[in-house]
Amino acid sequence: MSGRDVRRVAARASTSTHHEKQQQVTRLVLAALENGVERVFLSQEPFRINERAVENLPQRHQVEILSFKLTHTARDTETMIDLMWEAGCRTFIVLGGDGTNRIVSRRYPDCALMPLSTGTNNVFPIMIEASLAGAAAGLIASGQLAKQTITTRCKRIHIRAIEGQTEIHDIALIDAVVLHNDSLGSLLPFQGDRLGSLLLTRAEPTSVGLSPIGGYLRPSGHQDDFGVLVQCGSPADCRVRVPISPGLWQDVLVQHHEAVAFGSELSLSGEGILAYDGDRTHNLANLTDCRMTVQRDGPWIIEPDRVLQCAAQENILTRTP
Repeated sequence: MSGRDVRRVAARASTSTHHEKQQQVTRLVLAALENGVERVFLSQEPFRINERAVENLPQRHQVEILSFKLTHTARDTETMIDLMWEAGCRTFIVLGGDGTNRIVSRRYPDCALMPLSTGTNNVFPIMIEASLAGAAAGLIASGQLAKQTITTRCKRIHIRAIEGQTEIHDIALIDAVVLHNDSLGSLLPFQGDRLGSLLLTRAEPTSVGLSPIGGYLRPSGHQDDFGVLVQCGSPADCRVRVPISPGLWQDVLVQHHEAVAFGSELSLSGEGILAYDGDRTHNLANLTDCRMTVQRDGPWIIEPDRVLQCAAQENILTRTP
């Protein structure tokens, strides 16, 4: 659903068709089954992408589509992974963006996760042929390679605050930002002149969105053990011009930037909208004792090139004649 949102109008983000996703799912399933997986669980979804992806496969008996009452909201992702976890799944392939991966990572931080992009502007998932992604996930899921030795846990931003009498604890995978003169629930791309405090787990100059703002100034990747804080606004120390959405370049004025050590607390107060991985979530004015920290305590991220290289070196990929 999110792959067909307003970013296709307000910016120039690409659209991944249902047929393309269906083909990806087919290749993922076949690759996982070829590499040690005995059973695959897929989610029910409103467009029958998963159902069509496997209906004619000879291996259809090894695939189960989990059914539940759809709400057509992010709650469906939570229900889906709960059912998969109850069925014994500990390795997830997420065909989606930063927001979908955030839901999985928030709920099951001890899982092994293969985040696969569908071609839109995301930092967390990777772009790779589905056959290779499925093979790498299969090697991990089947236990032929231990996730603790061949994968690295991802970084997460923890946001803790009090709203009224309620304690809030949320996470972000890539970025948490304060937006000024903005509104909750908006799906429009961010405006460079409305950015305030920006905390990044990954500041990558080769990405799209908020990540390159830090990436142009103080790069930090998946393997680097620190986050990046950027204070935006006037008076500015410098200016960067970044693709804040695909094909949408904007100026961002930067007052200050610095590396942030794991566990170092940052306090937020004042007015503005708090957004996590692109989702405008809380009104900062309604929060008290709002603090953010960066930790390396998220899911174990499956990197196909690293996994397949290791499998080749250990002769896991060879068969007896």
